[in-house]
Amino acid sequence: MASTTNPVHSLITNSRFSSLYLSTNKVLPSCLLLRTRSSRSATASCLAFSSLRGKKKPSVPVGMVYAKPLTFTGWNQTMRRRSQVEFPVASAAAADSDGREIEISEGYAKPSKSFAERFPALVTGFFFFMWYFLNVIFNILNKKVYNYFPYPYFVSVIHLLVGVGYCLVSWSVGLPKRAPIDKELLGLLTPVAFCHALGHVMSNVSFAAVAVSFTHTIKALEPFFNAAASQFVLGHQIPLSLWLSLAPVVIGVSMASLTELSFNWTGFISAMISNIAFTYRSIYSKKAMTGMDSTNVYAYISIIALFFCLPPAILIEGPQLMQHGLRDAIAKVGLVKFLSDLFWIGMFYHLYNQVATNTLERVAPLTHAVGNVLKRVFVIGFSIVVFGNKISTQTGIGTAIAIAGVAVYSLIKANMEEQKRKAAVSPAS
Repeated sequence: MASTTNPVHSLITNSRFSSLYLSTNKVLPSCLLLRTRSSRSATASCLAFSSLRGKKKPSVPVGMVYAKPLTFTGWNQTMRRRSQVEFPVASAAAADSDGREIEISEGYAKPSKSFAERFPALVTGFFFFMWYFLNVIFNILNKKVYNYFPYPYFVSVIHLLVGVGYCLVSWSVGLPKRAPIDKELLGLLTPVAFCHALGHVMSNVSFAAVAVSFTHTIKALEPFFNAAASQFVLGHQIPLSLWLSLAPVVIGVSMASLTELSFNWTGFISAMISNIAFTYRSIYSKKAMTGMDSTNVYAYISIIALFFCLPPAILIEGPQLMQHGLRDAIAKVGLVKFLSDLFWIGMFYHLYNQVATNTLERVAPLTHAVGNVLKRVFVIGFSIVVFGNKISTQTGIGTAIAIAGVAVYSLIKANMEEQKRKAAVSPAS
């Protein structure tokens, strides 16, 4: 029995739907015709395609030879060998030449949704988990390194150096593709990078001097500095409710500081300078808003910040490192462990910052605020458990009050931002 021929045929397994489109008259939504042959040598199956949008031709049955029951993904019927069978098809699925599954529904090719599109909540939850996990691991490893290598300026350089190396490798393979930078953009990002470098170095000085939990308790004051800068530097009016929500933060940090067993002024002042630096980083970041994606922006900031961190590390800690610092660290843990520790804290530092940036892009401001508070709770809790830091009752209560105050402040501010956004959208609509 001669098979029906058509001017344009395309094998399903080799088809590219981007270059050919399915004509609505080629595959009938109500039925498909199956023909079989007795010969086992011919096993190719064909669908009729049209490369011209305007031409319409009568439907052509699908010629197919197969000796066993045949199933297609997405079909709820099994095609069995018969001389000629007609049955309804709601949708079918095939694969293009790139291996991506394509749904054929009502005669049209529709790319199937990706995993992230089908399960957005699951993907966002995974991002939050990785953000917390990487942050906790970084803080624990970082403090362990400071226990035998107390050189925070040099370690800060290593953090950024490993991150810059990671960015360069990522750019070289095109993940992501490097965004071009010009003189104007460089001028906008330089103040941001300077504040980032200062805040990063001062945070590490505090981590090396006092307990990790105490440093994060002091850094809970960052919203207070943000509000003060917005009010007195940018001239933005801060509502009274926002200022009142910051009172528990100040009180809680004060309580924790007075009875902190690991308290010293170097750790306290360094953490406070870090808060101020990160506050100005936020201010300059708003002025340097560009169309560049966050991954490339953070990569450029890391590169510029590295150049700011190098001079103080060389001047302040360079002589000590050359005399005995490096030698003592290698003698304590060995060269391999020393180098691997430095590499991994740098890698975890860069990854947790990058994942944090990607996570915050996926969620609303309210979710962001809650997530940031919970992150600090996780870090404080895990650091106390891992290092066995003894804290007084007053320190524990003060830390809890400070975290609660940050939570209230974040919720109020997030709601205010959401109301501003809705107000801006309403007139436009």
